Amino acid sequence: MSTPRPPRTEADLMVLHALRCGGYSGMARVVTATGLDGSAVESELIDLAVAGLVTRVAGEFGVWGLTESGRAADAERITGELDSAGARTAVAAAYERFLVLNPELLDLCTAWQLRSVDGVMTVNDHSDPSYDARVLGRFTALQQRATVVCDELSAALARFGRYRDRLAEALDRASAGELDYVADSTASYHTVWAELHEDLLATLGIPRGSGFAR
Repeated sequence: MSTPRPPRTEADLMVLHALRCGGYSGMARVVTATGLDGSAVESELIDLAVAGLVTRVAGEFGVWGLTESGRAADAERITGELDSAGARTAVAAAYERFLVLNPELLDLCTAWQLRSVDGVMTVNDHSDPSYDARVLGRFTALQQRATVVCDELSAALARFGRYRDRLAEALDRASAGELDYVADSTASYHTVWAELHEDLLATLGIPRGSGFAR
């Protein structure tokens, strides 16, 4: 039996790595994560499946995920990308700055989901627009600092620029009234942040540890 080919193009790496960072995903989520059009994503997924690097789980929606070979291929490819770009030091420094922001993100997600009513913590039912506006204002302040980190990352490796754009879009949509885009959808601010965290860990070869944003 022949050994599955490793990914050879920027597009198939983007698709493979989107599954590495986001876990099992429908095609629409991979499209969003990569910024590629649907036909390109579908073609790459089929090619990667033929190579034994991804697998599709059938069902009402159908999702794609990495095989063990796919996970190994992704790790090898992103390590090579990082080292050939000479970007390890820059990405590691940006990761340290990301870690400073991560506890604040976790606290903000808690504040979005829970609030104090007469001294008792209760589920936030979003019936108090002024409360939600205050929390979203804090998200906006966080996003300004996160943008600086994302800019540092994208200067080192261009693919990190997608996170800056996706975080900004999620916050814009939440501020426009689509409240699921804070923490309750696969395109939410929290989900994109968690994918960025996973990407940083994977890129630098750091095992998941304390402070992980999932």
